[in-house]
This record gives sequence, structure tokens and C-alpha cells, in this order.
Amino acid sequence: MSQVIPDQPLRVVVWSTGTIGRHAIAGVLAHPDLELVGVWTSSEAKHGVDVGRLAELGRDVGIAATTDRDELVALRPDCIVHGAMTDDRVFESIGDLTGFLRDGVNVVSSGPVILLHRAGTLPPEMIADIDAAGRDGNASLHVNGIDPGFANDVLPLVMSSLSQRIDHLKVSEIADYSTYYQPVVMRDLFGFGQPLDFAAMLWEPGILTTAWGPVVRLLADGLGVTLDEPLLEEVERRPAPRAVETASVDVAEGTMGSVRFRVVGTVGGEPRITLEHVTRTDATTDEDWPTPHEGDGCYRVEITGEPHMKVDFTHHGEHGDHNVSGMIVTAQRLINAVPAVVAAEPGLRTPLDLPLVTGRGLVATGVRSTGAGSLVGDGVW
Repeated sequence: MSQVIPDQPLRVVVWSTGTIGRHAIAGVLAHPDLELVGVWTSSEAKHGVDVGRLAELGRDVGIAATTDRDELVALRPDCIVHGAMTDDRVFESIGDLTGFLRDGVNVVSSGPVILLHRAGTLPPEMIADIDAAGRDGNASLHVNGIDPGFANDVLPLVMSSLSQRIDHLKVSEIADYSTYYQPVVMRDLFGFGQPLDFAAMLWEPGILTTAWGPVVRLLADGLGVTLDEPLLEEVERRPAPRAVETASVDVAEGTMGSVRFRVVGTVGGEPRITLEHVTRTDATTDEDWPTPHEGDGCYRVEITGEPHMKVDFTHHGEHGDHNVSGMIVTAQRLINAVPAVVAAEPGLRTPLDLPLVTGRGLVATGVRSTGAGSLVGDGVW
């Protein structure tokens, strides 16, 4: 299927003004095929504030953020770009997203990642309820991002098209999280800065399979293999050798400072698809674990077979590090998918259902001065 090109700009609401939402505001405003018509915020302090200020654009854009859900749905947007936190309210957020579908609004969302793939994680009746809501409202829902998302679903599947034989597919995130600002995720879900015996949610049996199992199962579906059940989980946590301050939590010496985990899909008992995360709060530690070839983080795809292939995908922000650009690429994967999702069949849609998604319309066509003596394209600014 070729990419979808809308006849006229699609009306978009951005849902959240936080770490992903503020980048989504900027991204929608910069996209020639989209029109920003509203923004939701959970903060009373941000209600009524021009979203240009909330997105740190240095200018007003004439749209005020609101805490009123129904006000935004009444605008009849073509799509909601949903970047609100869902990790600590998974089932509530599924209810929110299903409600949007019943109201006739398409949604692209960064979570909950449990919806990345249809089968194997949630009960079939829950997926059926989402599909029914989509049919009722003639709307579709797509959950994606960078990880879980493009770096470990579309990218490895595209690479697999070069294979003659695949013995093992491994997708990894290798990153320093010291500049990542998300205190709930860092402290409560991962347990960074907590005693090693702290019962962080992610390390409870079955949680890794719930969170990242959909990626492994989507890859298996894309490659046409049936995995053994259950998926396998492996976790190794290590104490910090010295105290370090991060953007989200202070990590004292001896508390949890790094973790390496895997979710493994086997076929006939043999590992065939592995998702791995190597997460540090101090980039100089754990030298025996995988490290990025450059910078503070990468996504790595390794295919063992004929031929052997490996790709390291890195990113960093124009004015920030890889954690800033991580929020940007997450937002943009959703934003650039909006036309395809609006045109898709109703219900829950995965990357396997969508046509080619590109950065159509975002290539710069002119030059502008950055104020620092350099010239860059300005066609979409």
C-alpha cells in the first residue's frame, strides 16, 4: 500500500502538554497536512494558557489549552494525538481511548503499549470492545512510538526483507536514562534509586511480557511464526557504584543504578525473537554490558542468519540530548501516521495494518538563520 495523502489538512487535537505533548504541539503546527484545533491539559494551572507558551515556541499561536474533554471532542477533530501518561493508569486510559472512538474521533497514541499488537496480551473481549467502539464511531486507534514502536517493530521488519534465512532476531534499546524526566517511571516502575529488594512494578513476574510482549508477538506475526507460550523473561539489576543525580531521581551508592532485561520468544524451545533493554543511570558503568557505538544511547537491530545484519539507530536533539529527541521521534511517529490512521478501517490498527508512513511535507525548502551563524532549511517552520 502506498502512503495516504489527504485532500485537505486534517483537524487535530493534541492530548497532553507534557514530555511528549509539547513536542506534539510543535510537530502538528509544522505539518502541512495537519491543522491544530485544540489541546488538552490535565493541569488547572495550564488551563487557558496559549499552547505556544506551553510548547516553549517563544510565541502565541492563538489556541488555549483546556481541561474540558467534551469541549475538544465537540470540535469534531479528525484525529487526537494522545501523548498523556498511561503507564500508571493502563485500563483507565484504554477506557479514555475507547470513548474517543465511540465519539467518532480517530486516535494515535503513545500508550498504553499493551495495545501495540492485538493478540496474546489483553483478553480477546477487550480488543473486541475497542473494535466495536471503532465501528460505532467509524474511527480507528493506533498505538506506537519509538520503543515500543518503530525502532523495534517497523525497522526490524523492514530489515528482515533482506534476509534469506533468519535464525534469531534481536532488538535492543541501549541507553543512559540520567537525563530522562519521568519520575514515576524511573522511581516507581523501574526502581532506580531504590534498594535492590524494592518491589518495583516492572520486575514482578509477567509485567515485562505485558509491556514488551506485544512487540515480540508483533514481530512474530510479521515474520509468520508461532511462538511458544509463555514468553521468557530475564532480568539483571545492579547497584550504583557511586552516587549520581538524574533528572528524575537521585541514585545513592548501592541503590539500583542499572538494569538489563529481556523478553524472549522461542519456537520449539529455541530463542528466535528477543527484545532487550540495557538501561543505565550512569553511562560509565557496566562496561561488560552492550554499549552504543556513539553517543548516550541507541536502538540496535541484529539479525543472525543468512546474511548476518546489524544496524544501530541513534538520534539526538538539535538543542538537546537523546532523551529530548526520544520524545520528539515518539511524537512524530504518531503525527506522521495521522493520515494513514484516519483513512484506516475502524478499530484497533497495528503497524502491520498501515501503509508506508513517511515525513511527507517536512523537507525544508528554504534557508533561515538560526541566529548562531548557521543556515538551515526553513520550509516547514
